[in-house]
Amino acid sequence: MNESSGFDPTIFLLIGFMVLIYFLMIRPENKRRKAHQTMLESLEVGDEVITSGGVLGRVTKVHDQYIDISVSNNVNLKFQKNSVSNILPKGSLDSI
Repeated sequence: MNESSGFDPTIFLLIGFMVLIYFLMIRPENKRRKAHQTMLESLEVGDEVITSGGVLGRVTKVHDQYIDISVSNNVNLKFQKNSVSNILPKGSLDSI
């Protein structure tokens, strides 16, 4: 008599796939999000930044959700903090 034990080995394949997705997709994205949030919290007046739209400028004011960026003489633009993609090294704007 053939007795079924209720054990299905495909469950290990499904669990293995979920673990693989976590380590290849979810965990790195969470690390990137946390690093970006830390960068945004460290924004200070005088930092040189680049926005996700490619605008380069120097931070003149920092608010809770927004920052003012000076892009030229007497030209200030207001951006959401989340639109800042990177903080540039000091002196980058002068060398461009």
